[in-house]
Amino acid sequence: MDVGEPGVDRLPRAGQGRPVAKAAHRLATGRQRAASLTVAALIVVPGCSPAPSQTILGSYFPSWMVCALAGLGATVVIRQVFAATGLGRTLPAPLVVYLALVVAFSFATWLIWLD
Repeated sequence: MDVGEPGVDRLPRAGQGRPVAKAAHRLATGRQRAASLTVAALIVVPGCSPAPSQTILGSYFPSWMVCALAGLGATVVIRQVFAATGLGRTLPAPLVVYLALVVAFSFATWLIWLD
């Protein structure tokens, strides 16, 4: 059996400890890099402001949730208007149109109310 054949383990010889030392050095530098990134994140994160929230009946709700519900409500009203005028039957992809309206009304509510 030759050393190059699959399944044959190669035994370490004297003086071949260098690859192990290089691997240990790479592991140590990887740990140092991770530690420095952690310290950098801990320095930057306290500067972030808390998430905006609204008090509704004594409970705090995220503002994005309130805006999403307002956008959904506005879309339901628009859908009723489309159904009353007959425009709802002419929409090419109603699901996509209504989804886009929910997103647009939600963003508009966010910009108008929380800006």
